[in-house]
Amino acid sequence: MFDRSNRSGARRTLAVAMALLAALQPLVPALAGSTEQAERLFGRITGTPPSATVLTQMSADIAANNALAAAQLAMQDPNFYNVTLRNFAAPMTNKAQSVFVPLNDYTATIIGMVRDNVPFNTVLSADLVYTGNVSGAPAYSPANNNHYQYLDTNGADLSKVLSAQTQSALTGIPSAATAGVMTTLGGASAFFYKGTNRAMVRFTMINYMCDDLNEIMDITRPPDRIRQDPSRSPGGDSRVFLSTCIGCHSGMDALAGAFAYYEFDVTTGQMVYSPGQVQGKYAINTGNFPYGHVTIDDSWLNYWRSGPNALLGWSSALPGSGNGAKSFGQEIENSTQFANCQVQKVFQAMCLRPPSNAADRAQATKITSDFVSSNYNMKTAFAETAVYCMGQ
Repeated sequence: MFDRSNRSGARRTLAVAMALLAALQPLVPALAGSTEQAERLFGRITGTPPSATVLTQMSADIAANNALAAAQLAMQDPNFYNVTLRNFAAPMTNKAQSVFVPLNDYTATIIGMVRDNVPFNTVLSADLVYTGNVSGAPAYSPANNNHYQYLDTNGADLSKVLSAQTQSALTGIPSAATAGVMTTLGGASAFFYKGTNRAMVRFTMINYMCDDLNEIMDITRPPDRIRQDPSRSPGGDSRVFLSTCIGCHSGMDALAGAFAYYEFDVTTGQMVYSPGQVQGKYAINTGNFPYGHVTIDDSWLNYWRSGPNALLGWSSALPGSGNGAKSFGQEIENSTQFANCQVQKVFQAMCLRPPSNAADRAQATKITSDFVSSNYNMKTAFAETAVYCMGQ
């Protein structure tokens, strides 16, 4: 029979060992030489070991107190784009937030933007999409993913083959109606599919503000933009609506008007844009509360600029209201929380944990400041974060 006392003793021994390792962890950077640090740094950034030539150069940079140069050299490796950045972007392209999804135009566009130092605070508003310049690949289509599936199947090096295009030229959608990754085929098929287009608001907040709706709900916001479909007495109790439902819907529905002209047509397999004509999904279940808001155009309001969510740092240079997806994207990507969120995600990718103590949080604040001052250059965030965590 298994000795339970031995099992408890084993657990205590393991706990002591783990505590000892944790205590010694801050000493690792001091004990490791420049070569060991270079190996760790390259591994953080690419997930692979460096070549002898790259290791020598990175080691020399670190020995000369220029670890950022070493990080920049590591980011030239194709695996930074084909593996690290792809894994960074892929969860943002689907509701399940899974990394195990096919390459598509959403993921490719984020990879291309980082590679080309495109200011990342245009990711939700630019008339931009990245395609692959690969012989034999099917042409880009707004109705299928064949182009990117070909790149994937044939192992195309995304660090080399991606080329910037305009969405408007490839899809025929007016440039003013394009909104970065939100209006790519990947974005539309995931978040405009069926539903009520509230999903695009919710997952934009998750992916680019690092806040789900339950974290920013505020029952003090005006309910005048809440549509007709949410019941005002769920389960026959109006107190539930007033104490819970209103907290998300007041802000979310006011923002979701931005997508009133967008739909994903499953029959044709592509996004539909209908300027001046509100999509039918905005008028479903009108009988639930006939006195609710009726969407008549693509206007939106950001009620979260006031109240506790003012702490998200909305830009004073923007009005907090507008029409269409592009202006909504600009509202999100120019907030303080947008920059904070990108650094939080990079920190998780490079350090394999969120900022978890005072030193981490202070470093994340510095990296965020540098990210913004570098014109939202994502390589700045990746390099500085990887250097911070290279000995951990």
